[in-house]
Amino acid sequence: MYRNKTTQSLPPIKQGSSVSCGDSTHLAQGESISLILMAAGSSSRFTQTTPKTHAIKKQWLRVGEKPLWLLVADTLSAIYPFAQIYITASEQEAPYMQKFCSYTIVVGGDSRQESLQNAMQCVNSEWVLVSDVARAGVVAVGRNIITALIATGLDSSLESRVDCVAPILEVPDTSIYDGTYVDRSKLSRIQTPQLSRTSTLRSALESKQGTDESSIIKANGGVVRYIQGDRALEKITLASDLLALEQVLMQEVPSWTRATYVGNGLDVHSFEVGKVMKLGGVVIESELGFKAHSDGDVALHSLIDAILGAMGAGDIGEWFPDSSSTWAGADSAKLLEIVWDFAKSVGYELYNIDLTIIAQTPRLSTYKQPMRARIAEILGVPLSAINIKATTTEYLGFIGRAEGVCVMSSVCLRLVSFTEVAQMCR
Repeated sequence: MYRNKTTQSLPPIKQGSSVSCGDSTHLAQGESISLILMAAGSSSRFTQTTPKTHAIKKQWLRVGEKPLWLLVADTLSAIYPFAQIYITASEQEAPYMQKFCSYTIVVGGDSRQESLQNAMQCVNSEWVLVSDVARAGVVAVGRNIITALIATGLDSSLESRVDCVAPILEVPDTSIYDGTYVDRSKLSRIQTPQLSRTSTLRSALESKQGTDESSIIKANGGVVRYIQGDRALEKITLASDLLALEQVLMQEVPSWTRATYVGNGLDVHSFEVGKVMKLGGVVIESELGFKAHSDGDVALHSLIDAILGAMGAGDIGEWFPDSSSTWAGADSAKLLEIVWDFAKSVGYELYNIDLTIIAQTPRLSTYKQPMRARIAEILGVPLSAINIKATTTEYLGFIGRAEGVCVMSSVCLRLVSFTEVAQMCR
């Protein structure tokens, strides 16, 4: 739903012509180039340095209404008509990311190189541009950088064929390697995006290990050229890195009014004699339990669906299918924890929950407060954010006949913005 369909008509350049990094008026059109955006990382170092009130991964920081990965994808897709655009994602996030866009989401691996190899299996263009979403400043300088990368890669005046082009920055500080001072003028820091010949990169990935495309291609005997990088391309690794990028990114998007995201959930379970009854994560004294694949906590199931609804992330059946033995007899509190951890990791926080239990039996008035406390504990939110109501159907319908219980939930969430996290790091 956020797909950027903007296109730009740009005058072509001829192979071999010289274009400086600052020349933003010429960009080769029609070259067979695919784009791969790396966004499958765990953000472990980043989340360890964010305030404890937030557990958001860096690729899901919101700039305006868009998550960072989508802002980068939309920006670069408007700069150049890439033949294909692929975005790597973790296995858990991939289906959710696909709901945001028409780009192809590729499940990544345990490392950046494995994720890149997975995406490279889909590429059939002559060239491929690989960029890390964590270098989000590309939204501000991407046009100039991509112009220079393509111009250098296609420069037929060079003595040898170019296999990879990478942006680099000088090292401004006195440097030590293994206890010995080294000449900093001979040192450079390598950035992304990088432009590589697809066949060369694919071959190198199969035989060499490295932290970026240029190092892998160089180690495999390929020819690497360099262009001047940009400090705007500094990588977001720690939360404190957001401060340098805050002003750059805020200039690239319109102002955004904080929105509230509302989700509703409804679940019904019939009774089963001889099972332990759990409602809202609390054991209820009763001779009846719930007939279900998991422990049957109908209140938590309803709440899970409400959270997923507010996020636009499907429903509980998609996440925990009853056809899978993995979830047989599962503790619903654990299922809620899994969904809520995911919600926080992609940028959501809770405003409030309102939950209504409709049951003729058992009587629940003495259990409402313990349920509130248990749900607040699972979610790590204030008790005041949880409201639980209980009612009957006055003996009407299947509930009135004491055949089962129905629970309805409403949840209000909000998004955590890039600026909000950055300001907390000041």
